[in-house]
Amino acid sequence: MDDLLELLRAGLPAEALITDPDITAAYANDMASFCDAGTPAVVTLPRTVEQVQHIMRTATALRVPVVPQGARTGLSGAANASDGCIVLSLVKMDRILEISPVDRIAVVEPGVINAVLSRAVNEHGLYYPPDPSSWEMCTIGGNIGTASGGLCCVKYGVTAEYVLGLEVVLADGRLLTTGRRTAKGVAGYDLTRLFVGSEGSLGIVVKAVLALKPQPPQQLVLAAEFPSAASACDAVCRIMERGHTPSLLELMDRTTVRAVNKMANMGLPDTTEALLLAAFDTPDPSADLAAVAGLCTAAGATEVVPAEDAAESEMLLQARRMSLTALETVKSATMIDDVCVPRSQLGAMLEGTAAVAEKYDLTIGVCAHAGDGNTHPVVCFDHTDADESRRARESFDEIMALGLELGGTITGEHGVGVLKKEWLARELGEVSVELHRGIKQAFDPLGLLNPGKVF
Repeated sequence: MDDLLELLRAGLPAEALITDPDITAAYANDMASFCDAGTPAVVTLPRTVEQVQHIMRTATALRVPVVPQGARTGLSGAANASDGCIVLSLVKMDRILEISPVDRIAVVEPGVINAVLSRAVNEHGLYYPPDPSSWEMCTIGGNIGTASGGLCCVKYGVTAEYVLGLEVVLADGRLLTTGRRTAKGVAGYDLTRLFVGSEGSLGIVVKAVLALKPQPPQQLVLAAEFPSAASACDAVCRIMERGHTPSLLELMDRTTVRAVNKMANMGLPDTTEALLLAAFDTPDPSADLAAVAGLCTAAGATEVVPAEDAAESEMLLQARRMSLTALETVKSATMIDDVCVPRSQLGAMLEGTAAVAEKYDLTIGVCAHAGDGNTHPVVCFDHTDADESRRARESFDEIMALGLELGGTITGEHGVGVLKKEWLARELGEVSVELHRGIKQAFDPLGLLNPGKVF
């Protein structure tokens, strides 16, 4: 420990090192349940690329594991500390280095908050689409590490589609530049995409070149009430089948709607079994909403209400954004699943999840990026009740198994981390796992980067 601190101090200012155990304990884990976390030896808060390189060279020299962190809003345990590790927190590297309206790119450090970037590019008439529900807190580096999604992915895609290039500090301290600033480029293997979603297991992202789009018109939102989750999912299929491209297509089940109302008095309809939110940011969104309203009615919607203006639209979106937070108030703990299935299987996924809730006698609320088939079943349980905690964990696993049976994936946007590492091999298969481990070995031969995660 003394050698570690001595070497770190040689290249870091005093304020970049935290050793007080009462403070370092606060950096031990992210927001996931049922994920073990260790005790870090030290927390580092670098502000420059050179300082990150020094930390990694020190870690390599002493064979000390390193756990990269952003805002720790993740839900898979990917940012959890391991015993004796260096926590490398990137939140102080929070500068927007460049916004180019001509090239339609932004160059940022990893600690930039998603919402801060979004508002900054809006001032230039530009738009950074990826918008996780935690966008007011989560960092771009964390979004890249977990390949985050968001509410607008149905039209605009996920984080991976906006990362053009990266600067990455490797395990031994070398600096790697990947990708490009240009609109096109196919030189070499796509190492940029390899780092996106790697959860800090291959290198430390210290700079990102992000693609931007022209800022679209203000979107308008429609809310449709359904007598069942199945009829709401039918409406989703009809909307996509007819070729509509909503900027948002989100679903909240009865449990979620009631939790949001209880927490924030949003005035959502408590009587609904499923609430579908659809939005368009086209030049004439009212016409698109009218067409979707007809499809919702044909699918069995009991009431369809288009927002009258941008303020009402934003209120509906805020209700959706607070879904996970609201469900956390139902019981003392939650496990938030992240299972993505083909859109055509969305109804079966929700029906199966309801059956799991009944089987285990648990409250499981579901909110979903319905246009993507990405569901977030939230298992609510009393963490002080051993039997209920066991049932929660078993139900969580059963929901993942259901997703795979329906042709889906165990994670659409939250990542593997600690929580789902046992399930990764089931989805990928033996050959793919072997190749994944070979890639990890090539980038991190000593196994120092985020050990115990993903594999």
